[in-house]
Amino acid sequence: MCVIATGSEQQIQLTDQKQEFNKRPTKTGRRSLSHSISQSSTDSYSSVGSDSSEDESSPRDKAQKTSKGFSDFCIKNIKQADFGRREIEIAQQEMPALMVLRKRAGGEKPLAGAKVLGCTHITAQTAVLIETLIVLGAQCRWAACNIFSTQNAVAAALAERGIPVFAWRGESEDDFWWCIDRCAGGNTWQPNMILDDGGDLTHWIYKKHSSLFKRLRGIVEESVTGIYRLYQLSKAGKLCVPAMNVNDSVTKQKFDNLYCCKESILDGLKRTTDVMFGGKQMVVCGYGEVGKGCCAALKALGAIVYVTEVDPICALQACMDGFRVIKLSEVVRQVDVVITCTGNKNVVVREHLDRMKNGCIVCNMGHSSTEIDLASLRTTELRWERVRPQVDHVIWPDGKRIVLLAEGRLLNLSCSTVPSLVLSITATTQAMALIELYSAPEGRYKQDVYLLPKKMDEFVASLHLLTLDAHVTELTDEQAKYLGISKHGPFKPNYYRY
Repeated sequence: MCVIATGSEQQIQLTDQKQEFNKRPTKTGRRSLSHSISQSSTDSYSSVGSDSSEDESSPRDKAQKTSKGFSDFCIKNIKQADFGRREIEIAQQEMPALMVLRKRAGGEKPLAGAKVLGCTHITAQTAVLIETLIVLGAQCRWAACNIFSTQNAVAAALAERGIPVFAWRGESEDDFWWCIDRCAGGNTWQPNMILDDGGDLTHWIYKKHSSLFKRLRGIVEESVTGIYRLYQLSKAGKLCVPAMNVNDSVTKQKFDNLYCCKESILDGLKRTTDVMFGGKQMVVCGYGEVGKGCCAALKALGAIVYVTEVDPICALQACMDGFRVIKLSEVVRQVDVVITCTGNKNVVVREHLDRMKNGCIVCNMGHSSTEIDLASLRTTELRWERVRPQVDHVIWPDGKRIVLLAEGRLLNLSCSTVPSLVLSITATTQAMALIELYSAPEGRYKQDVYLLPKKMDEFVASLHLLTLDAHVTELTDEQAKYLGISKHGPFKPNYYRY
């Protein structure tokens, strides 16, 4: 899985109010910017990251210890642990299924002996998952899968509990891979399970620690990008451990990808740009579950939404839902916002960026940062100007500028927050997948990629119904016999499309 920023939000006030943002400024130097910090903007970021006034020195250069002398971690500031603990406690209230798992399986310790190496977004919700795995008997070490999404206070809270964490908000690319390598533990710690989001950790272990990779008992992956990498390894005959495809489980696809993005796309855009959606022309690249959620949310607020697609089935769905399906090149000159959510690479290239109008907002809701061709923007002719946390203006020689969010990385986890209830569904699915792979008898799973058993998907969903005060109808014996299924499920065949 497949949304997070903090610090003081800087509001731009144009010195000349008559100059509208969609008109090109003159070429004579930078416009003067006056910055103001409002209480509301500070509050909006306080729970999802660290304040911009934090020490900017690299955590790699600092030796830190917890109150108990634990030092096997690398985070921004261990002194934020108490605040992070309160964030985790808030998240627990909206993550009922993991709390139920702790109560039901905590005594049995189904993950006793499991050494889980994790690489996901490090947020309060992920912390609830990590601590649940530990209650279930696992040992854990963790790194971040995104350089912008780590909540520093939460990382501090995990470290204070004695959990090795290697992550901080705003890592460089070098820091990112250094953290993954430190997390892997080298010869001092031998993991037997991997929980990955994006495939970077799996790829690193496969390339750098091949002997360790061969000794793994299983891999759980939750993103489109990571699953694609696993299927490539499997097709090439190089996947020597069983892997569980959580991304394509129903609970992940529908709730994390569809319903979560339906809410978080608006949150991310509002926090970073204060954009008004009504009447704006927006193009959403990709009409999978993420694209469907984004389009539905934007349309509901009055935006004019276009869709690009390569898959004729998804394209037809977009048409039936009332969206105009076009090629990006057909509308790129006129749209106000471009959102990518395909999981592919080079969806928006320099040719598109050159043709965008002044003030066009460009962002990514897919996992990978490859959807927007950022390399083509890092040239001497273009100037970058940071105007807010996670907001850059990329300025052309003629004065035109586009607004790039989170440097093309995942918008919702980089610039806003994700509903804890949705992440509870995904996290519970991940926990069940780890338990299934780790406790499965030898021979059940070969060296291939598997979907989570349907029965477990239904179990994860049922754990969340009580929170919503929902009561499902129970089949009678006669009805179950008529349908040819067990009255206790699974209720749908694997090929059923929800």
